[in-house]
Amino acid sequence: MSRPVKSRFRLIFGSIATAALLIAMALDTKVVKIGSAAAIQPGVFSPAAFGASEFPKVQAEIEKRAVDAATLAEVLAQDKEAAGKLYGVATNSGFEFCVKFTGVAGKPDFGVYPVAVEGAPKPLVIHVQTGPAIYGTDLRDATGAISFDQFVNQIDYQNAGAALNKEMKKQVMARVDAAKLEGKTISVVGALKLGKPDDWMVTPVRLDVK
Repeated sequence: MSRPVKSRFRLIFGSIATAALLIAMALDTKVVKIGSAAAIQPGVFSPAAFGASEFPKVQAEIEKRAVDAATLAEVLAQDKEAAGKLYGVATNSGFEFCVKFTGVAGKPDFGVYPVAVEGAPKPLVIHVQTGPAIYGTDLRDATGAISFDQFVNQIDYQNAGAALNKEMKKQVMARVDAAKLEGKTISVVGALKLGKPDDWMVTPVRLDVK
């Protein structure tokens, strides 16, 4: 085979290989929406976008599912497992509950207020965390709609929980003076993971000062 023919052959073969690679890349590319399970990929997942997109949905679902605190406490006192099946969402570390209550905020401890709720049985103490630091994954886990298999790794899953907490601070706590709630009547809707049955720590999705 002469040199010009060989050169042409190499050029044609290279062009075909390049075209095949481009076609394969195009076939493997998907267009996805932010917040969808498919959008949560390595190097693509944006906690800020996730929080902004998903917090309103989480907020609406928690408000829809919220049970009056006195009612929840009564059912829990009778049978925790039954209460979990009736009102809760099962997680690997216990049940998540959505709750609502109105009461008087007591003296805060690093942004955590005890709330005296009428009708809540003793010795139950209800706390609500207001920040500046918001801890836990209650907002992520309370609805059952967000699960680990939607994410590619544990880091993104943890970041999703933190993003929801951060967005809650922007959309809920930024509207109240969280440092001056002591002695005031507040109405709260939020979520909690049941640890100690007589000590609740609620992460709010709505907090109104009366």
